[in-house]
Amino acid sequence: MSATTAASAARRKLVLGNWKMNGSLAANASLLSALRDQLASLGGADFGVTVPFPYLAQVQDALQGSNIAWGAQDVSIHDAGAYTGEVSGAMLADFGSRYVLVGHSERRSLHGETSELVSQKASAAQRAGLIPVVCVGETLQEREAGNTLTVIREQLAPVLLLGAQAVSGMVLAYEPVWAIGTGRTASPEQAQEVHASIREALAGIGAPQVQVLYGGSVKAANAQSLFGMADIDGGLVGGASLDATDFAGIAEAAANA
Repeated sequence: MSATTAASAARRKLVLGNWKMNGSLAANASLLSALRDQLASLGGADFGVTVPFPYLAQVQDALQGSNIAWGAQDVSIHDAGAYTGEVSGAMLADFGSRYVLVGHSERRSLHGETSELVSQKASAAQRAGLIPVVCVGETLQEREAGNTLTVIREQLAPVLLLGAQAVSGMVLAYEPVWAIGTGRTASPEQAQEVHASIREALAGIGAPQVQVLYGGSVKAANAQSLFGMADIDGGLVGGASLDATDFAGIAEAAANA
């Protein structure tokens, strides 16, 4: 076994669902029950869902004692105070959250979140005992201009400045913006090139074993080929996470990778 293969094998696969702004009490109950049933026998990988804030209590009740973790899709940089509409990491932890997404491309583009703010959110999450899932990704224009790796490194820079100890407690997710919700997916080779660059940056600060997920139209049909790449440690799954059978297929690919 080569050193690269051995290092990849040592990193446990992780599949996280991102429900985005979807769900209802009734639909969630059905989905969560099906997920519990279909993922119960899967080992060898970790699974979770990140859900809208109002549903955290329901998800906690439904998934308690299962092999599926849960979390939120955003977090405030503030721990408490007069910040109307904000949700703190401590509040998320109150509902048993393990993960929280920070810096998703939709937050960056629709809400103007900068990479510096994303780094602050990651720190806030860790203060509350959460695992921040730091998202990075380039637009189609940036890819076509040949700037993908430069853009990713720039987005990661403020996070990496937090140091090896902090970064070692995070998960990173590469989500090419042009592949999110479009049906287009980076080829395994395209994704691997970016993941390898991220891994090199992580190694540069002494945190090479951080999990790096791929996101962007991940489906059961392409999960196996993506997860077979040396530096892809699982997936951040959007639309397919709303269908228990689709999500279970992706989870199975991770468990068998």
